[in-house]
Amino acid sequence: MHRSRPVLSACLLFLLSCSPVAAQSAIGVAMDDFSYTDTSAEPTNQTAAHERRLAAFMAALRRDIGEGGRYRLVSSARDGAAFKVVGGIQKTSTLVQWAKVAVINVGAKTLVLDKLYSFRGDNDEAWERAEIFVSREVMAALGTPAPVELAVFDFELEDMTAASAGASAASDATYLAEVTGGVREALGQSGRYRIVDVSGEAGKTGALRDCGGCEASIARKLGADQSLIGVVRRVSRTEYTLGFQVRDARTGAVLARGDSGLRMGADYSWKRGAVRLISDRLIDSQQANDAPRR
Repeated sequence: MHRSRPVLSACLLFLLSCSPVAAQSAIGVAMDDFSYTDTSAEPTNQTAAHERRLAAFMAALRRDIGEGGRYRLVSSARDGAAFKVVGGIQKTSTLVQWAKVAVINVGAKTLVLDKLYSFRGDNDEAWERAEIFVSREVMAALGTPAPVELAVFDFELEDMTAASAGASAASDATYLAEVTGGVREALGQSGRYRIVDVSGEAGKTGALRDCGGCEASIARKLGADQSLIGVVRRVSRTEYTLGFQVRDARTGAVLARGDSGLRMGADYSWKRGAVRLISDRLIDSQQANDAPRR
């Protein structure tokens, strides 16, 4: 079975690909030929057939990625590759083959796709079906937004109780560190953000909640796209609220904010509440915005 392509569309794609503007704006993708291993122990030597089918598979995959002008195939990151596609195929029996495919965001040094696929059969039609499926998966991965470089500053405590200052400073510092660590971990694991190191003088700046947005300029100097500050407000020994604010590091504009409202729980529950707030009000909402609309 072969996919037909109208002559007019092919001509249009050719003209677009020849346009200097299109070539310059297209996203670079590097892709080496996939490796191939046959461990099926079949008596017939099928090396020539496998080399031919793998070559056809790679040619079709490169053609699919290059169509439309959004992506251009390049040799390496030095030639402008924003992504690198790598993979390998292994035949384990007469009817079963496996394809391992990964897509690497070169700039962020992160995997946007890392999957193992199985496909049945070892003939031209089986290989073509596999290529169509893999092509769709790779294209979807290439369309994944690059992680946002986010500077997450240490959460601060706003104590609204009548407790004497410093009475529980050590334990407060410990619980605040757990809050900050938990939030950074949740944001990093979401795949939507890459956490920028804020250690050093920039990470030790105090009372960012009162500095009128200075955290954005600090984040910009650290190379971040956005900044995040958070506050734990102790209302009583068993009541607290949480808040956070995200700014654009370049403009200082507020991009997102959230407040938990009053919560019950001792200081050891701050981390759980903060991670929940960030997950609900920032991670989930951003993923919803990134999802394709039908």
